[in-house]
Amino acid sequence: MPWGELLRHSRRFSVIQVMIILSACIEGNQDSFIYYQINRGMVIYVCFFRGATDDILPKMVSTLLNLRLCELPSGKRVSVLELPGSLLIVPQATLGGKAKGKAMQYHNNVSKEDGLKLYSSFVSLCEKELMAAAGEAGREAEVTVKHGTYGNRQVLQLVTNGPYTHLMDF
Repeated sequence: MPWGELLRHSRRFSVIQVMIILSACIEGNQDSFIYYQINRGMVIYVCFFRGATDDILPKMVSTLLNLRLCELPSGKRVSVLELPGSLLIVPQATLGGKAKGKAMQYHNNVSKEDGLKLYSSFVSLCEKELMAAAGEAGREAEVTVKHGTYGNRQVLQLVTNGPYTHLMDF
């Protein structure tokens, strides 16, 4: 069986717990009730699906923060941990939407209560890992982790040197 066909076949039977959109950024800001701004780093949009547990979070954080998506002035790509850079984490429940007729449905998303718990734990783990890397590099003052409010509308603005956006699932 060709590799592409095997991959499609195996994905059909795996259960996706989380959908992520990941974007490298030069600058990003978010306004929900409080205005947040970050400099060079990444924006992570996250949606948790029914069946998601916090067991998946350490793998997600490790994968996302170690991906070489941030570009140095030399053109070399490094991870947000290697910069060290900042994170803007955005809860994005609409990633779980499925079209039904002319409307979108979100029946596969985790409950709001469980989603809030998972989101809060995800943000905490990201903060812990990023601040540890910044501390090792002596650059704590340059690094921030900002996040939106789970369950609320938010206004976003993003400056990239791309487009350099990736869709990932866990």
